[in-house]
Amino acid sequence: MAQSLDTEYRPTEDEPYMNPRQVEYFRRKLLAWRDELVRGSGLTLKQLQEDDSRPADASDWASSEVQRAFELKTRDRERKLLAKIQAALQRIEDGSYGYCEETQEPIGLKRLDARPIATLSIEAQERHERRERSYRDD
Repeated sequence: MAQSLDTEYRPTEDEPYMNPRQVEYFRRKLLAWRDELVRGSGLTLKQLQEDDSRPADASDWASSEVQRAFELKTRDRERKLLAKIQAALQRIEDGSYGYCEETQEPIGLKRLDARPIATLSIEAQERHERRERSYRDD
């Protein structure tokens, strides 16, 4: 899809849903997000490797360990997010991107713009969350 897109383009409700221009917009958005996460994880790995010395002071060491654990937890969350981004890119390739995996109805442009990895419409997501809450409450 070698279309030329201006950087100011935003999908609107008055054009056909998931037309090639919209699909390309979301593809680029997902790729930029993925690249940002990959760059960040590379920086963290570099910092963790460079900062491999143990501070002499026990409180400094403890603080350093807390920071290190926080960084690793953040990177783990980002690793999971990268998998979701990759799955969204795959849905773009197979033509199912932008449609609810439960109802096959459009997810909606505003929701996708806010959360481009969304797989459920707002209504389906709310049903899913209500079910989760009722199982937790039991």
